[in-house]
Amino acid sequence: MNTPIRTADYHTAGEPFRIVETIPFELTGESVAERRVHAMTDDGIDGLRQVLCLEPRGHADMYGGFITPPDDEHAAFGVLFWHKDGFSTACGHGTIALGVWALQNGLVAPDVSGTTDVTIDVPSGRVTARVHTENDRPTSVDFINVASYVLAEDVPLSTSRGEVTVDIGFGGAIYAQVDAASLGLTVTPENITELIAIGREIKWALNDSAHAQHPIDPRLSGVYGTIVYERLPAEEEGQVHQRNVTIFADGQVDRSPCGSGTATRVATLTAKGELPEGGVLVHDSIVGSRFTARVVDRLEVGGSPAVIPQVEGMAYRTGEHRFEADPRDPLVPGFVLR
Repeated sequence: MNTPIRTADYHTAGEPFRIVETIPFELTGESVAERRVHAMTDDGIDGLRQVLCLEPRGHADMYGGFITPPDDEHAAFGVLFWHKDGFSTACGHGTIALGVWALQNGLVAPDVSGTTDVTIDVPSGRVTARVHTENDRPTSVDFINVASYVLAEDVPLSTSRGEVTVDIGFGGAIYAQVDAASLGLTVTPENITELIAIGREIKWALNDSAHAQHPIDPRLSGVYGTIVYERLPAEEEGQVHQRNVTIFADGQVDRSPCGSGTATRVATLTAKGELPEGGVLVHDSIVGSRFTARVVDRLEVGGSPAVIPQVEGMAYRTGEHRFEADPRDPLVPGFVLR
C-alpha cells in the first residue's frame, strides 16, 4: 500500500464500520456481485482489506466497506463489505451507516419530507436505506432488505453442548439460528467465549450441507454466521422480543443485533407463525443496543414464501483516519490475535 488511504469510521449499535470511498486499485466486473468475486482473488484489493482490518490498524472484529460504482443509475453507489476473513454478501449495520454517511457527505441531498432514500447495490442485491432527519440531521435509519426466507427448519445437529435443532435462513446472507436455552447458555457478555465457540462449531458443521445452498445464486451459498438467540418477555402487544449474538465469518462477534441476521430472524419467525401479521421484532444485541424490524411485503422466491423485511437502527460517526503502511514494516498487512 504505497498510497495513504482515508477512511470515515462509524458505529451502528456498537458495531464498527470503516468506509473507504476511494481505493488505488481497479475493481473489475459489470455488477457489485461480480466485483466481489474479483476482489476476493485480487492480491492488491484483498491486501488492502487486510491492512485496514487486521491489527495493528484494526482488530479481530473490525468491519468495513469499499465504495464502488452502482450496478446502474438507479442506485447512488455500490459497496463491497469486508471483515477479517474476507468479503461478505450483505451487511445490515453497514447499510445503516452508509445511509448516514451518504447524507453527511452530500452524496444524496436530504429530502424536505424528512425521509431520504439512499439506494445501495450490495453483492446480494439492491437495498434502500431510508434516513430520517430533523433539521437535516439524521435521527434514525431503516433499510428495506432483499427478499428473506427460510431454507430449512428444525435441522437436528449434534454439538459439543448436546443435541440441538437449528433453523437456516437467508436475509442477504445465510445464517444458522439456534435457541440459547437449548445450549444451556444465555446471551450475555460473560458467556462470550462459549458463544463464540458454539457459533463457530455450528457454522462449520452446516456450512457445506445441502441446507446452506442458495436456491438461485451459488455465490451466496454457505453459512455466513450463527445467530444464538434468547427469548425475552414482550414489552408491548404484537411484539416479539429477543436478544441475540451473531457469530459470523470465523468467530467474529457482531456487537449490533446484526442487520441481515435480524432480517433472517423476521423471515424465520414469520414462517413459524411466531411473529404475528403486522408484528414487530424487537431485537437486542449482546451489548444492549437495539434494532426493530417488521415485514413490509410478501412474495415468493423459487416458488417458496419469502418476506421483505424493514430493519431500523442508527449509526454515528466516530472519526476519520489516514492510514499508511511503511514498506519496511514486517507486520504488514497485519495479524489477528485470537
